[in-house]
Amino acid sequence: MSNAFDRITQILERGDDKRYGIEKVSQLEHALQCATIAEREGAPSALVTAALLHDIGHLLSPDLVPAALRGKDARHEERGADFLARWFGDEVLRPVRLHVAAKRYLTAWEPDYYKALSDGSRRTLELQGGPFDSQEAAEFLRQPGAEDALSVRRWDERAKVVDAETPPLAHFRRHVEAVLRPSAA
Repeated sequence: MSNAFDRITQILERGDDKRYGIEKVSQLEHALQCATIAEREGAPSALVTAALLHDIGHLLSPDLVPAALRGKDARHEERGADFLARWFGDEVLRPVRLHVAAKRYLTAWEPDYYKALSDGSRRTLELQGGPFDSQEAAEFLRQPGAEDALSVRRWDERAKVVDAETPPLAHFRRHVEAVLRPSAA
């Protein structure tokens, strides 16, 4: 592909026919909803981009049966961040890499957050190590990008609405291109 957004679009569009775990939305619908929520809340382009791409690691796996359905954690956050590193800096990569840790933090420290998790998120939480203990939570908060990851994770859980209206993928081009590393543009 001629540029990063086109390559990313190609991957995300493959997610239009793939369910997002056991949720009732596709991978692409989830990504678009998450980015739309971030944009509506006034997030900067780096966080809108992280929201759009936080689960791209799910779409990079050649597995026909998702790891979670096989009882495994595929560490999609690491796979996704590693893949995106060719185009983006830490302002996008950190929230992508830390969004699972953010779920573990929020479920430990905000009881209402756990209650609001979808069944799919509860299932994957256990595969991902469950809620943090106090030491893990403190370590998480000390990491650069932790606050941004908490934002992405909150949007993530709200982005599972069947038939939600969102802009098309092309709408987010300006956010993605605004935060590309100069060598990646």
